Amino acid sequence: MAEGSAGLAGLLAAAEDRMPVESAEVVAFELARRLEARSVSFLITDFTGNAVVRLSNADAGEEREHIGLPGTVYGQVLRDQRVSVRRGRHPGGQVQIVAPVTNRGDAIGLLEVFLPQAPEPATVQTIVESAHALAYILIANRRFTDLYQWGRRTLPMNLAAEIQNTLLPDSLTCEAPQFTVSGELIPTAEIAGDTFDHSLDRHTLHVSITDAMGHDVRAALIATLLVGALRSARREGADLADQAHQAHQALLDHGHQGPLVTGQLFRIDLQTGSADFVNAGHPWPWLLRGGRLERIIPEIDPPFGAPLPHPYRVQSLQLRPGDRLILVTDGMLERNAAAEDLPSLIEGTRDLHPRETVHALTQAVLRAQQGVLHDDATVVCLDWQGTQD
Repeated sequence: MAEGSAGLAGLLAAAEDRMPVESAEVVAFELARRLEARSVSFLITDFTGNAVVRLSNADAGEEREHIGLPGTVYGQVLRDQRVSVRRGRHPGGQVQIVAPVTNRGDAIGLLEVFLPQAPEPATVQTIVESAHALAYILIANRRFTDLYQWGRRTLPMNLAAEIQNTLLPDSLTCEAPQFTVSGELIPTAEIAGDTFDHSLDRHTLHVSITDAMGHDVRAALIATLLVGALRSARREGADLADQAHQAHQALLDHGHQGPLVTGQLFRIDLQTGSADFVNAGHPWPWLLRGGRLERIIPEIDPPFGAPLPHPYRVQSLQLRPGDRLILVTDGMLERNAAAEDLPSLIEGTRDLHPRETVHALTQAVLRAQQGVLHDDATVVCLDWQGTQD
């Protein structure tokens, strides 16, 4: 197989010559042909984060292979983000190679290759590079098809959940030299309006977490109104106070006395780590610094849409390299959820990647409530590395 840029260029060209729904299959076919592999397939992570689904020439309504992650090589590769080469454990002595399909920390899935004999290091590197290229190919092509959304759904999704899902960032995790941010939302059956968002401009990282009070479609619609207002203000270049004001005003003008929305908005300078933030009636964040966990106790303004005695106050926090910031919604603090001792959980996951941290925290709360949440549970984890001088 051609190596380096020529090999990757060939994969990109082959993908662009076919329909967007065939992107993963095209990469699989090209790898199988060039490596003389017995089989090549793409496995996508499902919405729960607890399984992968094999997407190989499958379509909506068809049965898919659903594989739980705990205790498997698939879970290990997703967690560690390292390729696995396993020899002699498969029929006919085939060698299994599993590589992460990940872009900027967003673990999209896995590329699995079976070879008839042990691969050379260059072959393994080719598979790793192809998996990385596949991440970019999938991101570019998922705009044009529902196939990858369908592939991730191993549980039913009602209308409120569908609306809520569209409000989340396209990639739940983002890595950059200065930071890594990741979020996870576990919805209730009735959907309680949680959302989170993150976005970059050249000098600033924007992070938000919000919770529309109430349940079902009404809460999802109010959350839509708020997130739309925040994004509109942010994209206009509004400062943090004006973003908060525009979101508040949108609920007053268009919410029709609907539920209020609590929230935290952060605006972080990528050069200095200086963070401005607004707290609109939301649970306090946590800061893990130098091995010590503390609660950030801000001035608390009313929720968006509530009577506002004064403009939203912009507060400040100076982030230092090595800091971890944890934002939560009140679903993480429910009576049964509190039995899991959230501070101890945060401290116990300090060495995990933010992507793994948010999953561990939400799953712990889900277990504490015997799998039945009474409110959406949402966590955002931000690791601040700072600038490299």
